[in-house]
Amino acid sequence: MASPTVFSKKLIILLAVASALGPTAMQILLPAIPVIQDTFSVSNDVAQLTLSLSMLAIALGTLYYGPISDKHGRKPVMLIGLSIAFLGSIACFFADSIQLLILGRFVQAFGGAVGLVLARAMVRDVYEATDAAKVIATLVMVMVVIPMLSPALGGELMAMFGWQSVFSVVAGFSMILFAITFYLLPETLAEPMPFEGFSAMLSTYGLLIKSAVFRSYALCAAFVSVVFFSFIAAAPEIMVSAFGRPPTDYGYYFIMIPLGFMGGNYATRILTKQFSINQLISLGGSIALLGIIGALGSQMLGLNHPLALFAPVAIAVFGNGITLPNAQAAAINEFPQYAGSASGLTGFLQMALSAVAAQAVAWVYNGTAFPLLLLMLCASVLSLGLFQLGIKSQRKTL
Repeated sequence: MASPTVFSKKLIILLAVASALGPTAMQILLPAIPVIQDTFSVSNDVAQLTLSLSMLAIALGTLYYGPISDKHGRKPVMLIGLSIAFLGSIACFFADSIQLLILGRFVQAFGGAVGLVLARAMVRDVYEATDAAKVIATLVMVMVVIPMLSPALGGELMAMFGWQSVFSVVAGFSMILFAITFYLLPETLAEPMPFEGFSAMLSTYGLLIKSAVFRSYALCAAFVSVVFFSFIAAAPEIMVSAFGRPPTDYGYYFIMIPLGFMGGNYATRILTKQFSINQLISLGGSIALLGIIGALGSQMLGLNHPLALFAPVAIAVFGNGITLPNAQAAAINEFPQYAGSASGLTGFLQMALSAVAAQAVAWVYNGTAFPLLLLMLCASVLSLGLFQLGIKSQRKTL
């Protein structure tokens, strides 16, 4: 089947939903982490492995799916990933120990990662750089709603049917996506790239990472992700132990976060007509810094209420909603002939660094929001700073 000249709205929504599978499967369990800790009588940092190792699995999946899809096509690889996500969800549902649950979550997340990589690569197959940034912003705006609302759904499912019920929902989600993808999704890869094994794959990644411009955009996107994922890792425990709220409350306050991110994505669609990609990345990074500083200030003033944390973080995420699609599109555009590999490496850096940050938050948690916010501040500074260094390097070569 020939590649489309543009994607219809239905196909963009399909790609967005496929992108959402991995993050949804990861985040829907967040309200249940304190309950899992009690169920299996394990410490908080062990229970946190159900989240951080899921991130690591997504990171590894993004490395795998990109180059494989560059050779074998986007659609068949998408179908394989969805099948793996379904099998991992079933394994989680029947897990009777923390070890089996962690393993099932790893498999589930590895499969769910396929949409994150291939949706961006398929957009780059069809669109040029500027248009790709707009479409990715639209895609991300649609995609982000499902996983960011999933903690509220997970909390309700946990309250009504037990925490295992979330895995039956993810399994059903995977099966429906598989069927729709099989019948509706076209193949967008025009010319397959040769793939001669993992040594060749590593060589391609080496080529990408040697580019100072690619590194600046990819690391900018990666540390934006660290800001978000460190927050979702720590916020459920902060709600319970620091604010004295039940786990289900987290899902409802968390709704502010997707609204902020969607607002940033929508702003990107409007502002691309007036500003360059680099200007938008700088603007988004500056807004994110202001939001995190505001959250730190509210905690220093002793405002011990969820709104004092979630509202300024929503402002920070608004800025990230501007930065992320532009940084992702710019990173992939550096090597359009390796769109799948570039998307995969960018995704790997995002999820690998986020996995480390999520586990680090559990280790340094002291009963307050300060360690989390300081980590978010450092990540935001690194995101903006590394981007600016890369841009200076780019100007020197011109």
